[in-house]
Amino acid sequence: MKALVRACAALFALALVALGAAAGFLALGLRSYERLTFEQPVAELEFAARGPQQYEATLTRLPSGERESFVLAGDDWQLDARVLKWRGYANLLGLDARYRLERFSGRYRRIEQERYGPRSVFELGESSPIDLWALAEAYPRWLPFVDAVYGNAIYLPMVQGARYQVTLSQSGLVGRPLNDAARASTRFQ
Repeated sequence: MKALVRACAALFALALVALGAAAGFLALGLRSYERLTFEQPVAELEFAARGPQQYEATLTRLPSGERESFVLAGDDWQLDARVLKWRGYANLLGLDARYRLERFSGRYRRIEQERYGPRSVFELGESSPIDLWALAEAYPRWLPFVDAVYGNAIYLPMVQGARYQVTLSQSGLVGRPLNDAARASTRFQ
């Protein structure tokens, strides 16, 4: 009789453990949907026309709020970044894609102007004593949770009064218009 009670208790405990594991996997699965759509704010950009194909751009880094101003030549602005993307299991555990802004530039739509027109390119990168990008490239076996290291850029039109927000998703930079001037220039309605 005691053996039967112990067997039932063990079976009940095993069922509880299995139920707990199933609930944990369900919660992890639901969390993956949140993790896949997560976007972190990178910057906000504002533009004021200073002449034909020349704009004063104000870049506000997020979340710090640090503001910088630049004069850009061209039709579009372009923001470049280095991105570290984590493997799925690391992302589920809470590691989000990381970035380092590299450069901010003006860009012409016509190739001829791009080749011979005045260029405006500004360095944004900050040096760091430990560069994960370089480590991931040099020693990929030491960092198995790193999925990809790549450069990513976004460009959108420069127009008078336009405001944009740039975010980093799990797959790269995303730019969105914040006001009517920006929406009209990008055909987002």
